Amino acid sequence: MRMMKASEFKLAREVEYGTPEQNKTVAAILESVRTEGDAAVLRFTEQFDKAKLSAGQLRVTEQEIRAAYDKVEKPFIEALRRAAANIRSFHEKQKRATWMDVQPDGTMLGQLIRPLRRVGLYVPGGKAAYPSSVLMNAIPAQVAGVPEIVMVTPASTGGKEGIDPYILVAAAEAGIGEMYRVGGAQAVAALAYGTETIPPVDKIVGPGNIYVALAKRSVYGVVDIDSIAGPSEILVLADDGADPAYIAADLLSQAEHDEMASSILVTTSPALAEAVSAEVERQLEALPRKAIAGQSIRERGAILLADSEAEAIATSNRLAPEHLELLVREPFGWLGRIENAGAIFVGPYSTEPVGDYFAGPNHILPTNGTARFSSPLGVDDFVKKSSVIHYSKEALLRDGEYIVTLAKHEGLEAHARAVQIRLEKEGKRP
Repeated sequence: MRMMKASEFKLAREVEYGTPEQNKTVAAILESVRTEGDAAVLRFTEQFDKAKLSAGQLRVTEQEIRAAYDKVEKPFIEALRRAAANIRSFHEKQKRATWMDVQPDGTMLGQLIRPLRRVGLYVPGGKAAYPSSVLMNAIPAQVAGVPEIVMVTPASTGGKEGIDPYILVAAAEAGIGEMYRVGGAQAVAALAYGTETIPPVDKIVGPGNIYVALAKRSVYGVVDIDSIAGPSEILVLADDGADPAYIAADLLSQAEHDEMASSILVTTSPALAEAVSAEVERQLEALPRKAIAGQSIRERGAILLADSEAEAIATSNRLAPEHLELLVREPFGWLGRIENAGAIFVGPYSTEPVGDYFAGPNHILPTNGTARFSSPLGVDDFVKKSSVIHYSKEALLRDGEYIVTLAKHEGLEAHARAVQIRLEKEGKRP
């Protein structure tokens, strides 16, 4: 791994806006699905996924879901159920209640919190299948009270015909009863605009390739979206008491995601830096995804030497990583100084995969430095809030002239008169 001073390091990050050709392709797909419905969805499914379907075959049947259980190992189902229970328990604690504040004069102000009616979950079918992401997207929506959760996924997974049975089982375990075999930009369009077979949703969540990302960006405003996901990333803050083997393993756990993933160690210990560099090379040789992880480590990995603990923490805050591990002697002493991170893993036994799969916090995290201003996916992403204003006569008579003054200052005479007419009716003259 390349090694340098922390002050010299700059992680090259770019927001992916796609090429002109990609944007043109996505725009054409969206418009076709918007105007043609099922016919366009079926045409693009055959073109891109090599699956010739009828409209009646788009929806995954109960029989297929039951058959998927026969193809999945029982230990996997048990692990999935235990993870789901942890995820549900964590997200239950995020729920917030509607509230009202009643004043002595009879005025009542408050906020109604209600779930979205219908949410679409996009599950990719490219290089690998990720059943854990199905749980992470669906369970917070369920906890929020969303009554309709629908999943879309390509008609083939990993280049093989059919939907991966592990994805179907994960969806069933998460309580998703409505699933469609459609992927790509056409799936996003179907969720956003609706077709004869697929009713439209209020929000689309879940990652995908560049065409899915561009489609989500384009339909935002017609529906809500979660975010535009970037490459996965991890930053480890470690001192000279940390285990080099642990650090190397954790860095590689992100590097194997894809070639664009970034794995970074920040430390004040040159000896630890050298040990981790050697350990990464040793462990890399035994990885099944060695080619992917190796390219990621070479091109996007780094070991940064900081002059002080303060500089190490400042470097982490500057990079705002998706995953941050604190492998230091007193990690809770560092925790309060961390400003920007999607998820923080505290101590040597809180390795990042614990959070990815099992602990309960969501693994759908802000990437590409967006932890500076955004948060992990959670229950709040699946609710909407409405303000409630009940002003009493006493309060309006007391405050009316202030409101009139502000409205007139902005040149909105009708706003001012809407208050004035009430003041005059109640006998209060300016």
